[in-house]
Amino acid sequence: MSFLLLLTTERSAIAIAFMLLFAMASRVSIDPDMWWHLRLGEYILESGPPVYADAFSHTHASLIHRNHSWLAQVVMVGLWRLAGHLGLTLFVSLLATGGMLFLYRAGAGSIYAQAFVLVIGAACAAAFWSPRPQMLTFFFSAVLIYILFELKHNGRDRLWLLPPLLWLWGNCHGGFIIGFALLGAFALGEWTNCRFSLGESRVPPRTIRKLLWITLLSLALMPLNPLGIEIFALPFDTIGIGGLREYIQEWQSPDFSQAQSWGFILLLAALFGAISASRRRLDATESILVIGALCLALVSGRNLSLFAVVATPIASIHLDEALSRKGWLIPRRISESPRRVAINLTLIALVALGAILHVEYVTSEKTVNRALLLNFPVGAVRRLNASPLAGKLFNSYNWGGYLIFAARRHPVFIDGRTDLYRDFLDEYVTVVSADSWRSLFEKWEIRIVLIESTSNLALQLDNAGDWRREFNDDLASIFVRSDQ
Repeated sequence: MSFLLLLTTERSAIAIAFMLLFAMASRVSIDPDMWWHLRLGEYILESGPPVYADAFSHTHASLIHRNHSWLAQVVMVGLWRLAGHLGLTLFVSLLATGGMLFLYRAGAGSIYAQAFVLVIGAACAAAFWSPRPQMLTFFFSAVLIYILFELKHNGRDRLWLLPPLLWLWGNCHGGFIIGFALLGAFALGEWTNCRFSLGESRVPPRTIRKLLWITLLSLALMPLNPLGIEIFALPFDTIGIGGLREYIQEWQSPDFSQAQSWGFILLLAALFGAISASRRRLDATESILVIGALCLALVSGRNLSLFAVVATPIASIHLDEALSRKGWLIPRRISESPRRVAINLTLIALVALGAILHVEYVTSEKTVNRALLLNFPVGAVRRLNASPLAGKLFNSYNWGGYLIFAARRHPVFIDGRTDLYRDFLDEYVTVVSADSWRSLFEKWEIRIVLIESTSNLALQLDNAGDWRREFNDDLASIFVRSDQ
């Protein structure tokens, strides 16, 4: 049992930090887009191709949808079938914790300082940790940064991992383009460091050339997926949809009055504080990565997690230099006394128990059902499925994904698949925010409406003589044409 003496306070601290990160990432699985990802995963398992004529909406029926997240959706629905909400909660928490572990390995310094930076980095990234394929983009970005920083700071060449990593990424989520952006930024930065003798650790020119060749090989492998060469166009097509930034919060610039942006502010302050206190100057690679990720985060809130991936290891490296220079680092212990080991084991056991109990709570039937009732039209869907109501449906955008999964007899008007609907979002907003709903309802032959009970459209339908409320609760209402 002498190996237990190696359980130092420092090792215990980092173990506890990661258990707390795991607990923080474990949440009730209720993301609005989660539902249509699950339904598309089912469709792929049942029917095969991720390129299909849409069968889930009546407004875009038979339009070809190129599903770039097909593999992640298959994994998600597999976990759903295996363990329900627990499976999806673990999908998020394991990817989040795994990503932060790679960022920890990419950084440097004392365990206490790194744990401090990790917690702030996690607070920044956690705003967009949810049961969606984008979790894999967070994880793969962290793995990529680890591979590149290991090469830069420790001389360990693991570049052979890049082609399979990027190929897998490209089959899981359109965010794979971020991987190539990180590679390009890293190569440019290291070339600049070599050209102008910048920085304390530089990648040799020969290795930079090798990185470029491997990047080209990775690009060549990307079309080996069900979407073929079109895989390259899809991320840019999505970014080009104007309605995303206008109507969807996660695509808008961060709102710093909202709590989900405060982690970003803390990480930004920690990063620049560490850089200011450190005598180690930012080299070209660090500068390009930080400035690029910061610009992307300021343009779109969904990129806060990318900023966390880039900023966390860089902040820890500079914080380590600052603390080392001031002599503020706590010396590492190789082993501990039996009494201290017993204390460490007790603390680890208590935190582990707390994390397990937290996961059990957030995935319990009572907690999940309460969250579903608060966020989704459970009662309205139950009535819709049990009634003989027929006709085309108009639905709230936020509930489209849930309806695809839970009300399968009724193709939706719209849902979260923005790459399919594109600027159709404008037409949806016209219906819910203006008085022209009648003409658009006639255009789309709408016979059933499922919307928020307190919405402006619900009030207008109440005052219209040819519509009646078929169902109503505190969250949702179903309206049908009076002639039904």
